[in-house]
Amino acid sequence: MTEHARLVAAALLLGNLAHAAEPPAADGDGFKRPLDSLQFNSGRDQREFERASLATLNVPDPWERWNRRVYYFNYRLDEWVLLPVVRGYRYVTPGFVRSGVRNFFGNLGEIPSLLNSLLQLRGRRALDTGTRLLLNTTLGVAGLWDPATRMGLPRQSEDFGQTLGAYGVPTGPYLMLPVLGPSNLRDAGGQLTDLLTANRVDYLNVATASDAHPEISALKAVDRRDGIPFRYGQLNSPFEYNQIRYVYTRARQLQIEE
Repeated sequence: MTEHARLVAAALLLGNLAHAAEPPAADGDGFKRPLDSLQFNSGRDQREFERASLATLNVPDPWERWNRRVYYFNYRLDEWVLLPVVRGYRYVTPGFVRSGVRNFFGNLGEIPSLLNSLLQLRGRRALDTGTRLLLNTTLGVAGLWDPATRMGLPRQSEDFGQTLGAYGVPTGPYLMLPVLGPSNLRDAGGQLTDLLTANRVDYLNVATASDAHPEISALKAVDRRDGIPFRYGQLNSPFEYNQIRYVYTRARQLQIEE
């Protein structure tokens, strides 16, 4: 069961426990099964479920009208442009080449992760990230391979939005960004900072090469979309916008608390 489903179930239980006919019985392992003894009002079940669902998914969203328009734009852009490009990319590109491309751009992403780990005073994480960067750039041939993960050093992503959050900067309003998807005011500023930092550091001269060869940036964008399993509409729910907003907000909170 997903975290969202568990939260919805919890909301339903809290709203209906008062109607239980008798105290819930414990099973053989000592766990409670309160649903077994609940008495539901069949005429109100759907309304109670919808109310509990919306309450669970509630996230402050003062710019909701704008965000929903951007969400719809992203939905159609994904359906009509990005996913067809991704399918074509997968069709013409062998799997090992796609893996190398992803490893290469992932290796470049270690630079902001390293800097943000240092800013957060996470010495062990900064050491692991720096070691990954060294191993994958050398043994991994500029990052085309990922020997660091096989050596027990998995990627640990850190960004400037997480750094700001770690120092108590509030998220600000929820924000749906064109193309980039869900964010908030703090994280949007963090993304811009990380982008400027990566261009400033210009590791392996990729930023300079991208200025002369925009196809590098295009390949990075296609690879990024290829690596995201989410598809708009796959939740098959009229509350998909609310669910995306909630999951993003909760996930960022957990990343900062990690």
